[in-house]
Amino acid sequence: QVQLVESGGGSVQAGGSLRLSCAASGATSSMNCMGWFRQAPGKEREGVAAIDRDGDPIYADSVKGRFTISKDNAENTLYPQMNSLKPEDTGMYYCAAGPSTNWWLLLRTNQYNSWGQGTQVTVSS
Repeated sequence: QVQLVESGGGSVQAGGSLRLSCAASGATSSMNCMGWFRQAPGKEREGVAAIDRDGDPIYADSVKGRFTISKDNAENTLYPQMNSLKPEDTGMYYCAAGPSTNWWLLLRTNQYNSWGQGTQVTVSS
């Protein structure tokens, strides 16, 4: 079992930046992929960015060019750097980890079996 703890959420004005972090512990050797998902009120959870064991990232079209995901393997910590934030980026952001090796599927929630509690990001216009 993998435990995930997110931090770094908050409120920011449009155009600003935030850096989230996700610390993983437990059975981290079983993690082949890690990702960030977000959920706005009344909407389904959607994949934002993910990274596989080799460090190859994948991004949702809505965040390409604005978000960068990276992973510190020594610390088992996942970081998304979020720049040029927009009000539509508002939501609860969740970190996830899973056994999937299918890079092209890593923005799908069904590729993950461990989830954090989430951290709120609010972007005001």
